[in-house]
Amino acid sequence: MEELEIKLKEQGKISRLTNKTFNFDKRLKDGFFSANYFLKTHQIVSQNLKGHIVTMQWFQRRDDVMLCGIDEAIAILHTFAHNPQDLEILALNDGDIINKNEPVLKVSGRYEDFGFLESVIDGILARRSSVATNVYWVKKVLGDSPCFSMADRQDDYLTQIGDGYATYVAGINKVSTDAQGLWWGGKGMGTMPHALIEMCQGDVCKAADLYHKTFPNEKVTALIDYNNDVIRDSLKLAKHLGRTLKAVRVDTSLSLIDHYFDDKDTTGFDPHGVCKELIFALRKALDDNGFDYVEIVVSSSFTMEKIKEWKKLNVPVDLYGVGTYFVNNSTCGFTGDLVRLDGKMEAKEGRYDIPSDRLKKVKYPIY
Repeated sequence: MEELEIKLKEQGKISRLTNKTFNFDKRLKDGFFSANYFLKTHQIVSQNLKGHIVTMQWFQRRDDVMLCGIDEAIAILHTFAHNPQDLEILALNDGDIINKNEPVLKVSGRYEDFGFLESVIDGILARRSSVATNVYWVKKVLGDSPCFSMADRQDDYLTQIGDGYATYVAGINKVSTDAQGLWWGGKGMGTMPHALIEMCQGDVCKAADLYHKTFPNEKVTALIDYNNDVIRDSLKLAKHLGRTLKAVRVDTSLSLIDHYFDDKDTTGFDPHGVCKELIFALRKALDDNGFDYVEIVVSSSFTMEKIKEWKKLNVPVDLYGVGTYFVNNSTCGFTGDLVRLDGKMEAKEGRYDIPSDRLKKVKYPIY
């Protein structure tokens, strides 16, 4: 996050992202994205209970979570709340580590001014914090091993920019698309998909030649599982390309067992997909044949737990690609509750105004 803050300061902005930073849908103002019962409540309060000052707080229910989406939520309030200058906002910062039941955002003001935005803010905090936390957890077990986000293909394309920001906040700046890298000016990385090999009728050497012909200043990282024969095809390609081959990426489906195991006893381990036994064998085969410079990239169904196990066992991986795990949106869900009414405690059973000395007042406007 510090790098992003420095970038913003260099651009003449303060460290907190502002409502000028986001490209919001203008229909937020009319409640188009708000749960209908909030809209009805807004109408009821506006007609019958106008002017009462309420305090709403947001929290979630897990420990060791990386908070993200706070700046976006504040910008939502400053852009679409009625009379936003009258709101008092107390907030933590994107990138803060939080625990269960800790308030991350408190807003005080007239309910009719901002209450209709409750579920929108719930969703922003849940999505951004889930992605940031998933990345944060993976980073903790990766150690020095690099990782890139392949999460562009795991959800609606409209999530890429926000997910990319959350990924960056959590410490990973290698991404698949330019949209994911928008916040810090990052560019998508990658070389070839299975589609290129398919159009070369399964000939990985031809696919690599065409790639290098088109992008002569780049070394080749080749997907190597198209024929489900990773070791044989890796050696064939390494002999064909020599030092032009930078890496091979193993992306074997969990439904398949690589042909390397056709004549081997697999008792005692699961040989499906990208298993550690295949990667150990691939590294040995490359090294034994003089291709110790060829790196190994792995992807397909990698989770924090799997990476943690592989790191413990020193599986020879140079770069991990993670997709689905990063954008699992059920990691943490946020709840917004009214906890004060006209300065006095008032909340549903089990909820109360949780004290916090970490929350800081946010000024209005932010420019």
